[in-house]
Amino acid sequence: MRFQSRLVCLLVVAGMLTLTCQAPAGETQEVSIGDTIVDVTFKDIRYLPRRLSEFGEHPAYVAVFVNTTCPIVQRYMPKLKRLHEAYPDVQFMAINVSEADSIRDMAMHALEYDVPFPFVKDIAGNCVEAMGVQRTPEVVVLDAERNLRYRGRIDDQYRLGGNTPRVTSDELKNAIDAVLAGTEVSVAETAVDGCRITPYAPVEPDESLTWESDIAPLMKKHCAECHQPNTEAPFALLSYEDVAANAEMVAETVAEERMPPWYGAPEDEEFINDRSMTEEEKQTILKWVAAGAPAGNEKVTVVPDDVREGRTWLLGEPDRVITALEEHKLPAEGYVDYQYSILPYVFEEDTWVQKVEILPDNPRVVHHCNLLMFKPTEGIKTARFITGKVPGVGALSLENGIAVHFPRGHALALQIHYTTTGQKERCRLSLGLTHARETVKKSFRHVLVSNYGFQIAPGDGHSLVKEQETFEHDVTGIGMFSHMHVRGKDMTFTAEFPDGKREKLLTVPNYSFDWQLGYEWPERQRKFPAGTKIEVEAHFDNSKFNPYNPDPTETVGYGPQTYHEMMMGFFFYTQDDENLNLTIDPKTGHVVKETASR
Repeated sequence: MRFQSRLVCLLVVAGMLTLTCQAPAGETQEVSIGDTIVDVTFKDIRYLPRRLSEFGEHPAYVAVFVNTTCPIVQRYMPKLKRLHEAYPDVQFMAINVSEADSIRDMAMHALEYDVPFPFVKDIAGNCVEAMGVQRTPEVVVLDAERNLRYRGRIDDQYRLGGNTPRVTSDELKNAIDAVLAGTEVSVAETAVDGCRITPYAPVEPDESLTWESDIAPLMKKHCAECHQPNTEAPFALLSYEDVAANAEMVAETVAEERMPPWYGAPEDEEFINDRSMTEEEKQTILKWVAAGAPAGNEKVTVVPDDVREGRTWLLGEPDRVITALEEHKLPAEGYVDYQYSILPYVFEEDTWVQKVEILPDNPRVVHHCNLLMFKPTEGIKTARFITGKVPGVGALSLENGIAVHFPRGHALALQIHYTTTGQKERCRLSLGLTHARETVKKSFRHVLVSNYGFQIAPGDGHSLVKEQETFEHDVTGIGMFSHMHVRGKDMTFTAEFPDGKREKLLTVPNYSFDWQLGYEWPERQRKFPAGTKIEVEAHFDNSKFNPYNPDPTETVGYGPQTYHEMMMGFFFYTQDDENLNLTIDPKTGHVVKETASR
């Protein structure tokens, strides 16, 4: 069963966030105590390149070099959190140095240990070189002018061979105290008993790889569904010329695992719409680009020419097309508030639909769009969410006797988030509905786990918001979807069963507002008995280090606009005791025969 079309795009219009350190090019030089550390750059959990100076002015900076496997790193996480709490004016950061750890791995590492300060990624080993470190968890303390004042271990308690009952030499704390007091650090450098940092290995070119044999199949599998003309993708990836012209960008996003977009935690169970590349596929692309992108038969295209000319309805021509009356006019720049379109249609009879698709005539200006259903007599404020069009996810497509019920007398509306493109634009949206083609047995349902009363304090980079809902019936889970705005950092779904057993269902450790994906289970494999609680926890980053934050000085609560926030965990399911057995007229979507009561 598919509740979202399984589209995955390879490249993204807007970047996301991870910190990669870059130091000046040249030969490796010894870094000594007292040296000034240059304004190194990193990539953060949203894949964006950032600078040390973006943390702002602080009396001291503490950088701890980490990976996800070193046991001493894990043992010191609680102490690092306590130090962060004890020194609120000091800027702490964790710099991940392992080539084996993806940015998603890094974000999950921070979430697992509930670390509130930023984790950043040293992609090519430049931070290691710039600060002269050799092991994890080696720490560096800089003063307000970013002069290197201490480098070494955190304290003397934990070692690879064991640990002592208590700390007897507290070097990191002592160094922080000295820097804040404006005095010399008594012990400015110590040996580190930790895991040796392995330098990044260069990509070896493979000239035997060609476009025709090796790369075109990967583009078809992972990229072509989105990267076509007349889509949200910034450019096509359907021909050799397309990919060769963007080869370095393709290599960068694939190496970082930024593309194809997937944000579920690596240890989560398999979701059937996960289109992530395997390590072998990733290395094939990187080695091909490193070899200069050999062509082979460059005339081979990824998809037929008729598809390359552009596409309209992804799921085929709908049975019913409803087009908005108004055409929205958009400015060339700036922020556009959410727009609403009441569609010119009211359902005269109960209607059952298995495919729902939202189609803008100018897709590049639509960030996302929600389809809402409401009774005209009650107004749009009572509208109920049906489905949406969001980056990285296509149209709603159901099968196996499951369908969406549109009750008699209900109307439809679209809630649209537009983005500006640098020039004045116009856009009109249409809705396509395809009626059920089979006996309808169950309604497509969802529960929205949402908190509407939260308040995120100014400057809080790790604000926790949570909520839960309880099932009254036995249900079969279809999938999950997380929605927050630009301060959203992560979201976790957990099931608590009636017997008290708890199971983590999904963690999105580095939530992206730009790629709001659905997470779909294999059909009929996830059962939840009546009384099961679905808990959703999310963190928000209202700090000034969040580059998307509209105003870190404001207290932020729930609201509809992007500069407000939302915490919405959607859980899609069917009800096990429901057996509708409805025969549907495919021309109208109306019931022609009902053999069992609901």
